[in-house]
Amino acid sequence: MYKVFVNDKPFFLTNQIVKETDFKMFLLESTDIKKLVIKMYNNKIKKCYLYYPDEKVMFQKLKEKIPMQRAAGGLVYNKNGEVLFIFRNGKWDLPKGGKEKREKMKLAAMREVEEETGVTGLKVTKKLQKTYHIFKRNGIYKLKITRWYEMRTDFEGIPVGQAEEGIEKVAWLNPEQIQEALQNSYENIKLLFEAEQQKVLK
Repeated sequence: MYKVFVNDKPFFLTNQIVKETDFKMFLLESTDIKKLVIKMYNNKIKKCYLYYPDEKVMFQKLKEKIPMQRAAGGLVYNKNGEVLFIFRNGKWDLPKGGKEKREKMKLAAMREVEEETGVTGLKVTKKLQKTYHIFKRNGIYKLKITRWYEMRTDFEGIPVGQAEEGIEKVAWLNPEQIQEALQNSYENIKLLFEAEQQKVLK
């Protein structure tokens, strides 16, 4: 199952028929994705499932219906165990950005973190999950697939937000501050932290 966010409202790609309760169920094959996304943007649908019987190809089917953009980003720890956050568009976020042609995802993630925050000396320690969300740019809806990496750094300078990307501030947040920041963040970012916490509990 895939979880895709539209304005922080989820739709799930699934190969299971689920009884409707607090959500709507649609057939991926016959659904007009653009109309569905507009309804979600306008709060007419809060949550839905898109059904396709073959799990192996259902994501490919979605990509045939909506243009796709690949991005990469970092969950960056300093030596004090704090995490690097950016503040943009009124919300706390993690540094990320679009992948350039023929650029490897890991390198794209490191480049974007450096460009958006000024933090250097990055070392990728592990690959994290992908997140999915739909956004609108120049009147066109696109599916953004972001590959996340855990990174570490011994950087001791002052992080500086990339002004042309609308980043108002950059901060290292401790675990308590992270919980507070997540109250004003995106669902995909919350998902990342939830997944990491579950791994620790295991």
